[in-house]
Amino acid sequence: MELCVLGCHGGETPKHRTSAFLLDRRIAIDAGALTSALNIASQCALEAVLISHAHLDHIRDLSTIADNRVQNGAPPLKVCATAETLRALREHFFNDQLWPDFTKIPTEQGSTIELVELARGVSNVVQGYRVLPIPVSHTIDCSGFLVDDGASAIAYSGDTAATDELWKVLNGVTNLQALLLEVSFPDDQQDLAIRSGHHTPSSLSADLRKYKAPKDLPTLLYHMKPTFQDAIERECAKLTGVNLTPLALGDEFVL
Repeated sequence: MELCVLGCHGGETPKHRTSAFLLDRRIAIDAGALTSALNIASQCALEAVLISHAHLDHIRDLSTIADNRVQNGAPPLKVCATAETLRALREHFFNDQLWPDFTKIPTEQGSTIELVELARGVSNVVQGYRVLPIPVSHTIDCSGFLVDDGASAIAYSGDTAATDELWKVLNGVTNLQALLLEVSFPDDQQDLAIRSGHHTPSSLSADLRKYKAPKDLPTLLYHMKPTFQDAIERECAKLTGVNLTPLALGDEFVL
């Protein structure tokens, strides 16, 4: 499985882009940087997007990629999420007020956007991948994902503070190749992290102790707030017993 980092920050500047990750250049996890990071051909080649939750930094480029794809006659893009997240997209995003309802705008092959519900508690088949949504602890309905291509798997935390269900699931996965975990604030912003449903290095370290598999499993860190990135990276570098790698734009991994 090939992982490309399109966006990995918890905010945006000219040097930072919000959450979006590409698997095998076919499916994306979250949509914070699909059009700012991909050329038109790559945007049109995308088959599906897994959306963890409805906060703007994780869905924003669904608007612009839909616009680009309809102009180029691309096939329907499957936007996959839990029922609550799809409800938010219908009511507050693709609602013909904030943005056109691209689920009703046709191409020759169907609607520009196809909303696909992911059932929790079971593996859903998305373009040949097995996708298991896992509830995590954020301020709104949010899911982490376990994505398995049959040979290897990757886990994505979504936006979360301390959580238990994610680790209950992952402790039973034998072909997990990497953890993709959020950390948003430094330790001196712990109160803000708790109120906003995010991790600091200390809370992330405590949560990782719930994972019983080998501690050298690559743990790739995303969602660092640009203001605090240097402090977060310094604090993460001091943690022991974990294999942490802060992500950067354009990073690529073969898992």
